[in-house]
Amino acid sequence: MPDPNVRRIRADARANEDKLLAAAAQAFTRDGAAATLKQIAKDAGVGIGTLYRRFPSREQLVDATYRYETARLAAHAPDLLAELPADRALREWMSLVLDYIATKHGMADTLNSLLQGDAGLSSQTREHMTGALEEFRRAGIAQGVIREDVPAADLLMALAGVTLSAGTGRQREQAERLLDLLMDGLTREGGWRAEVEGSVR
Repeated sequence: MPDPNVRRIRADARANEDKLLAAAAQAFTRDGAAATLKQIAKDAGVGIGTLYRRFPSREQLVDATYRYETARLAAHAPDLLAELPADRALREWMSLVLDYIATKHGMADTLNSLLQGDAGLSSQTREHMTGALEEFRRAGIAQGVIREDVPAADLLMALAGVTLSAGTGRQREQAERLLDLLMDGLTREGGWRAEVEGSVR
């Protein structure tokens, strides 16, 4: 029989890790390269020793935070689709992508080195993102609100273009407008623009 104390220790360790990764994502978004491991541990409500036991270096923390945020973003897809029509769910998710990009900017220097040295990390990110977009695409096609002729890979490239050209926090309003333009091209007969304008009136 498994030892319940071992299970509790593992659950506590997992909870602490989740707290650390969530705190790290917030810190990198807020403070960028100036984010300190001491502050991240404090924000997570754990001691600095707990952080170092799980993530002995800043690079390991950045790597884990990036993977955590990517998986968390992709996991939002089914939840949004359960709450909203597919086109609105996709548009909401695209705004979450902008938040995700803000986290990446905050740890850009370290992350760029990690991505250059680990091709599998970039590949995993593309798989997560393309998989989420495919969920929205299939649901939208089934609901008759999204065009059938735009593959998820093309949609990912278009979304990446928006984040590359207007991905900083001070460009948020412009990025949101560009996402509306992207949705207008993706939805059937340009229906997104009419829907957005109608909701404003």
